[in-house]
Amino acid sequence: MPLSANDPSRKSWIKTSLNSDFPIQNIPFGVFLTRDDIITIGTRIGDYAIDLGALHQLGYFEGIDLTDDIFLQDSLNDFIADGRKTWRLVRNRISDIFLDSNNNLQDNEEHKKVVLFTLDEIEMQLPVDIGDYTDFYASKEHATNVGSLFRDPENALLPNWLRIPIGYHGRSSSIIPSGTPIHRPYGQTKPGEDGIPGFGPSKLVDFELEMAFITMDSNHLGHRIPIQEAEDYIFGLVLFNDWSARDIQAWEYVPLGPFLGKNFASTISPWIVTLDALEPFRTNGPNKIQLHYPI
Repeated sequence: MPLSANDPSRKSWIKTSLNSDFPIQNIPFGVFLTRDDIITIGTRIGDYAIDLGALHQLGYFEGIDLTDDIFLQDSLNDFIADGRKTWRLVRNRISDIFLDSNNNLQDNEEHKKVVLFTLDEIEMQLPVDIGDYTDFYASKEHATNVGSLFRDPENALLPNWLRIPIGYHGRSSSIIPSGTPIHRPYGQTKPGEDGIPGFGPSKLVDFELEMAFITMDSNHLGHRIPIQEAEDYIFGLVLFNDWSARDIQAWEYVPLGPFLGKNFASTISPWIVTLDALEPFRTNGPNKIQLHYPI
């Protein structure tokens, strides 16, 4: 199926700045609370949020096999579960609706009143119900820096890093949208000269700017997904801030990894940029290291 929404020559009748992160070629997906206190699934072009639930009710997705309430929910889970074909059909249709040469919605003032929202009229929500998340050590530089911090530079990178994907299951219940206030965690820290651990609010809170993949949950327990099919299960990406209390983490992470030092909060950007939207920017990964992952 062609990715017509990615056409770089397309322009929207919604005015966007040249350096906008949300041109008509992006079309991310998210969940927001409207000015009427209604939660809906939407997208964004420029500085306008678009109510996909209203668009669907008004008939703009005619011909696409969608349930009546697919966009009238408080998460994107059901839409994501419909699969890549549906994602592409909907994204291409949104692009067509807001194309500068399409007058159907552009000239309908009544429809625009219920479809378009300025950003100060909405409140972004967590876009998906998260059942699980796994944090991976995907960067050699990052793994080396953290290893140097907690051990020493000569033993920074553990030997298994080049052999298997290194990850741990994080606390999905504390993933929240970016901008949500975060409480500084309390916990134990390394013992001082008296040999007694300290206790109190963390003095070394930081965050790591990372990238998170939003995936489907359609595979059955015990059934493997071949790496060649992995992209069919990836809906999109968000920016992910992995908050850490380093002084608490340094004391508790051996031998089972971080616990209180990392589970107090993780924040994600509320708009999910689809893997399809990022296709034009695909590039080769770093080739300065040789990974030895078994096939």
